Amino acid sequence: MSVLEINGLNVYYGNIHAIKDVSLKVEEGEIVSLIGANGAGKTTTLQTISGIIRPKTGTILFNGKDITKERAHNIVKMGIAQVPEGRRVFSQLSVSDNVRLGAFTVKDTAEGLKANRKRFYDIFPRMRERKQQLAGTLSGGEQQMLAMGRAVMSRPKLLILDEPSMGLSPLFVKEIFKTIVELNKKGTTILLVEQNARMALSIADRAYVIETGRIGMEGPAKELAENEDVKKAYLGA
Repeated sequence: MSVLEINGLNVYYGNIHAIKDVSLKVEEGEIVSLIGANGAGKTTTLQTISGIIRPKTGTILFNGKDITKERAHNIVKMGIAQVPEGRRVFSQLSVSDNVRLGAFTVKDTAEGLKANRKRFYDIFPRMRERKQQLAGTLSGGEQQMLAMGRAVMSRPKLLILDEPSMGLSPLFVKEIFKTIVELNKKGTTILLVEQNARMALSIADRAYVIETGRIGMEGPAKELAENEDVKKAYLGA
């Protein structure tokens, strides 16, 4: 059974048909990348999965359950966490408070929540040094780490990442992608939207290419990375 299965998704903004009959799957344990140009429909697809946008037609199944009409907060409780484009940390709160808020939907003992926080700081050791620092004073790369860690605190079965490398230095980009791979190895299934198609395809198991709201290509990430059309359009070849 797929962790995520989207069938025939259609999304409109007024009269604009933004997502056109999109279907995709994410199997347990995979990293699946969704690549495409600006305005192709990547973020709209993610926001529809997370319940922020309602589709006109189509279905979204999570672990076999239809979540198409579920509200966003219920989808988080079910096990889908999204790290939005632009990070959106709570800038006036400390790193520690941001982390605690990430576990808001988790029902556990105090010891269990403490262990969850320890796991976060083990994955993001730089955040341990910044625990009492206001999130808004962190660098862009550090805010991205915090946003990812905050999502991980909800113990997601599926982690959705929207442009995690946007605006970051090459050093932080490498660190962020290393962390994505590490999270996946620890058992988190990941759906990744990323403008840096070369990096995305290098860590993904499978990938989809979305073009003006439609899935144009799909397949193993390594094969798509060698596709001449993909190279010309997204890899700068």
